[in-house]
Amino acid sequence: MPKIGRSKVFPEDHGPWQKQILDPGSEVVLQWNRVFIISCLVALFIDPLYFYLPSVGGLVGDTLNPCMKTDLNLRIVVTCFRTVADLFYLLHMVIKFRTAYVAPSSRVFGRGELVMDPKKIARRYLRSDFFIDLVAALPLPQIVIWFIIPAIRTTHADHNNNALALIVLIQYIPRLYLIFPLSSQIIKTTGLVTKTAWAGAVYNLLLYMLASHVLGASWYLLSIERQTACWKTECRNETESINGAKCKFAYLDCDTWYQTERQNWANSTPVFQNCNPDNSGITFNFGIFEDALTKNVVSSSFVKKYLYCLWWGLQNLSSYGQNLQTSTFIGETSFAILIAILGLVLFAHLIGNMQTYLQSITVRLEEWRLKRRDTEEWMRHRQLPPDLRERVRRFLQYKWLATRGVDEESILRALPTDLRRDIQRHLCLDLVRRVPFFSQMDDQLLDAICERLVSSLSTEGTYIVREGDPVTEMLFIIRGRLESSTTNGGRTGFFNSITLRPGDFCGEELLAWALLPKSALNLPSSTRTVRVLVEVEAFALRAEDLKFVANQFRRLHSKKLQHTFRFYSHHWRTWAACFIQAAWRRFKRRQMARDLSLQESFSSVSDEHIPDGRTQEEEEDGEAASSTPSQAKQNLGVMILASRFAASTRRGAQKIKSVELPKIRKPEEPDFFAEPDDYE
Repeated sequence: MPKIGRSKVFPEDHGPWQKQILDPGSEVVLQWNRVFIISCLVALFIDPLYFYLPSVGGLVGDTLNPCMKTDLNLRIVVTCFRTVADLFYLLHMVIKFRTAYVAPSSRVFGRGELVMDPKKIARRYLRSDFFIDLVAALPLPQIVIWFIIPAIRTTHADHNNNALALIVLIQYIPRLYLIFPLSSQIIKTTGLVTKTAWAGAVYNLLLYMLASHVLGASWYLLSIERQTACWKTECRNETESINGAKCKFAYLDCDTWYQTERQNWANSTPVFQNCNPDNSGITFNFGIFEDALTKNVVSSSFVKKYLYCLWWGLQNLSSYGQNLQTSTFIGETSFAILIAILGLVLFAHLIGNMQTYLQSITVRLEEWRLKRRDTEEWMRHRQLPPDLRERVRRFLQYKWLATRGVDEESILRALPTDLRRDIQRHLCLDLVRRVPFFSQMDDQLLDAICERLVSSLSTEGTYIVREGDPVTEMLFIIRGRLESSTTNGGRTGFFNSITLRPGDFCGEELLAWALLPKSALNLPSSTRTVRVLVEVEAFALRAEDLKFVANQFRRLHSKKLQHTFRFYSHHWRTWAACFIQAAWRRFKRRQMARDLSLQESFSSVSDEHIPDGRTQEEEEDGEAASSTPSQAKQNLGVMILASRFAASTRRGAQKIKSVELPKIRKPEEPDFFAEPDDYE
């Protein structure tokens, strides 16, 4: 990272904090912007509380005295909170003096180049937002409330201080303005102000409630002003002295209540009676402020008057001030017009943003609902049979439960290669290692495989591949069960079926095809039919991806990997079982043929030596045989029967030999040793 002087871009660099230059896109600046926008909202909430400082009436015993007073406790509390909020504005100004900016001339490509020279940063800030930030950070309400208003009251005893406080709080405008560029900066950095849709909806609702809070506080202060204006009007009209005292504006302050002259005047003057809104005979029209006076809102405790004013502001802002009955007073009608305009704009803004945020919560559900409706209409238009329709519905439902409508592949494709590899490794590595065939591979090969695996979902009764169809992918089962069967190309009398469970794989013909040095363009044909027994979640490795992995990592293949592949391949297991059965049958056939050959040889020898010349022993026994002719005839019959049995057995053996048992073709051997140097 380039440096200028001792300035540094990133806050994690070591060095004095006064010399550090912050990156506007760093996490520190982003977190501070979030904290500062919350402090701005708090400050915007605190400022209107100054409007609740004045109130009407003070209790003297059990009697309510009509006069003006200021809530000292509320003034202290609000001033403390306001001072803390001002410190955040000052700190924000300091941070902006130490935050780099992107040079406009460097935005041709990419993010742009950061300007880190403190002098250039300060010069740019002084020319742009410094004045607004300074006005927003000045403690003007504290100065007015604690210094200017008491001085005016002491010298002139006038009550125009409320209007002065309202003018001073025009500082509210630059504070409100700062929220919008700050929100825009957060959106440019992260893409959104709030992290969740619900938080965004709450944020916009708070802004609307804040507007109602300001409107209610302004209504309260203007009600105090109208009451004071009525008293002043009647006081000016009172030209004669009453009980030796003439009306003075100072008598309207509760601080003068204990003066004897003021008490004598208050007991006999008609000023307060002529300004009582409950008196139907008065000529002064309070207009929209009458409720605050008739319901004693201006003389209630802080909590009561605050909640009532908040409700009044929320009600009239939502109804655009349609229920307001105004007088001809220009300030009152202007205030009513402002309520109608603000209500229309803010309510439209609130409804629009709330709808946007709340719709973003259910956007996936709505997309799935529309997709399902379109699918139903398409199936009805194409007149699909009920069983196919039900299978389509089951698949859509299962896919929704598994993915919640999120296209994982499109999300991963948009990420950089290194990040995509790490995510795939996190998602797939542990599951891939459950497959015994993969457990024999090293991390480099596993990373290459994980990077190219895609998720696959199949519902019950679905055929993954049929015998004789091209194999387009290898499937590694994570959950569910599959049935894999073969008829050895449709030969009569041959059928083999097995169940594939989590950890097994199918489509191994594709691996043998991919490992051939010069594999054909045509994909291999499947030797088995694979059907889903229970809903299956699996990872699929497509033919082109498997070919790429095989070509890139052929040097990692070993004899151990070959044996592992043969051991866990159900195709090889079926061939081995058939090979062993055929070998056993050949052995039994040869054994039977050998036994029959021995018997036949014995019979032939007997046929040759009995009728011809005899041995000496036989000649010696001839006399005995001639003496028993019936026994000789019996022996001759036995030998003839044995000869016939041997001939019949020999013909049966020849027939058995001519009948070939069905043979299953040996699976293609994966070329694990295409490079002889790799042999282990």
